Amino acid sequence: MMNTRREQVVEDYHGVNVHDPYRWLEQYQDPEVLQWAEQQNALTRAFLSTVPEKVTENIQGRLAQLWNYPRFNLPVKAGQWYYFRKNDGLQNQPVLYRQQGLGGKPVTVLDPNTWSTDGTVALERFVPSEDGSLLAYTVSESGSDRQVVRIRDVNANQDLPEIIKWCRFTSIAWVENRGFFYSRFPEPGTVPPEDENNYCRIYWHQLRTDQAEDKLIYEQPEDKELGFTALVTEDQRYLVLAVYRGTDSRSGIYYRELDSQGGFIRLFDVGEAMYSFLGSDDSTFYFLTDFAAPRRRIVAIALNQPGHAHWQELIPEQSGVIEDACLTGGRFVVSLMEHACSKLVLYTQLGEYVKEIALPGLGSVSSISGKASHQEFFFLFTSYTYPSQPFHYDFTKEELTPFGESTRRFDPDRFIVKQVFYRSKDGTQVPLFIMHKKGLALDGTNPTLLYGYGGFNISVTPSFSPFRILWMELGGVFAVANIRGGSEYGEEWHQAGMLANKQNVFDDFIAAAEWLIEQKYTSTQSLAIYGGSNGGLLVSACMIQRPDLYGAVISAVPVTDMLRYHKWTVGRYWIPEYGNADESPEDFHWLYKYSPVHNAKPAEYPATLIITAESDDRVVPAHAYKLTAALQHAQTGDAPILLRLESKAGHGHGKPTAKIIAEQTDIIVFLLKVFCLDHCPDADLDRRS
Repeated sequence: MMNTRREQVVEDYHGVNVHDPYRWLEQYQDPEVLQWAEQQNALTRAFLSTVPEKVTENIQGRLAQLWNYPRFNLPVKAGQWYYFRKNDGLQNQPVLYRQQGLGGKPVTVLDPNTWSTDGTVALERFVPSEDGSLLAYTVSESGSDRQVVRIRDVNANQDLPEIIKWCRFTSIAWVENRGFFYSRFPEPGTVPPEDENNYCRIYWHQLRTDQAEDKLIYEQPEDKELGFTALVTEDQRYLVLAVYRGTDSRSGIYYRELDSQGGFIRLFDVGEAMYSFLGSDDSTFYFLTDFAAPRRRIVAIALNQPGHAHWQELIPEQSGVIEDACLTGGRFVVSLMEHACSKLVLYTQLGEYVKEIALPGLGSVSSISGKASHQEFFFLFTSYTYPSQPFHYDFTKEELTPFGESTRRFDPDRFIVKQVFYRSKDGTQVPLFIMHKKGLALDGTNPTLLYGYGGFNISVTPSFSPFRILWMELGGVFAVANIRGGSEYGEEWHQAGMLANKQNVFDDFIAAAEWLIEQKYTSTQSLAIYGGSNGGLLVSACMIQRPDLYGAVISAVPVTDMLRYHKWTVGRYWIPEYGNADESPEDFHWLYKYSPVHNAKPAEYPATLIITAESDDRVVPAHAYKLTAALQHAQTGDAPILLRLESKAGHGHGKPTAKIIAEQTDIIVFLLKVFCLDHCPDADLDRRS
């Protein structure tokens, strides 16, 4: 391991002197820092290369087999066309197609694989016009959140000349074929660098005009941290703005008549509750909300009487969480989540129960797509052993059918998936999914990988992963803890794991690790923990709080400096979730108490692989760099602390399939080496294609 230069940097936080010896690593584009990162990466490559080459090749080959299956995104209907993305298997990027009708022949609209030789230029999102003849789409390079918008005349098979820049997480809302509303940030150089991700604005873009001619529709410069998402009601009567502050789900809603030149009416201010717009019927708006309902409900609000006393509750709060809903065909399609698994239920537009739609198994429903004028809808279904598959439901026939072909390159009957519940430190019952090959012996020796996230109101529901399948084929156990901080049990579950309650998240995860050991699934030396982004914070904090509990740690694109995270790129979006050490003494004290970079004290830490990417402009590499240096300095044992740096990649979205396979290969090889299994797994691989 390297000895990284330490500097005497001390900062006063509300009377507390905080040392920050690796602040120089925050300048991750500086030549000295780039050299440091390259040297760290070389150490990691050297460690991984000690595993026999045949083993690594077998791992990578089997992962490629498992990834080689057709993968579809959710179809979107526009006019007579169905637009959808499909990856044939090992393509670096999915291709965008459209077809006439459900039985039509797919025709290529955009193939991002032709945009770069290494697959690092990605199609992020696409929005067809109402009749499907035009397409607005966003392009991202090297995994960056920054995107440009292009417009394609699909019938003519060519792009229009204009390019729209300075977009990030942009919304696009068409008005006929005239143009669209979209969100963007200031042009670099027009504001201080620290404000380039502030001052979100809504603009109108008229087709076949230059971006410089775009009309400013709305801004709120007195509150520069607000963001806006534009949508147009299906009847083209209203322009609706969803207003948000960072990642806080408590959104505001503004609206006005579409062709009005007047101001917006504030239906709800930001910060009250979550409001998700589902659709409209004349001057009645429908919302999914958690106002006075932590597990959410669906309400109808008349615009001429919008006060809470006049709301019409259509679908009340239930024992499960209403995770998603769609108004289509005169019905509400509702995805209900119970103990982190989905049910799909139909209601009338008046909120009367119709029926439950049988799903292929115990799993997750996501991304319901449909319109009020349609007599059909689509949704995605997946589980731990069922690859993500779009399904089509026809209201007239009451039929559910898969969309597109499906292929499995493994035998799902070899594995068992079950859900158990364990007690956390304070007695809270927490769900835990456990999956492994059938016939597993509970002798405490099984290599086990425990995964978690725990934040931002995000539920970790069953999903398919070739990585998990291979881990189980190798004899490993994979466990997923549905810890607090997510929305598995609604907003109360979320709030129990945010801000001052963040320690509950770590306690829940530590308790899951202890339970797996107590139940003889594994042992400390055979247990690895794994998380990414906020989950990278999770496993980093848990490792520092209990270094004795694990044999290995994989921390991917992690948030680790909790005192300065809000100063970099979009970090300030997360203040509602974490707090702000600069502005609040109370926030500082709880953040400082668990911040991984600031709590890496001398100890025998487990073998650790920290993963980041040079183009990550969401969770910048500085987090991973500072944690790597701090842990290497604090390590009193022999286990390696390693940094893996990916080139031309970002936080994960748009990552080419080849890079995904390479990263997953490295993670498994790392675990095999640490768990001393690096000479035997090639004989256990299922080679059936």
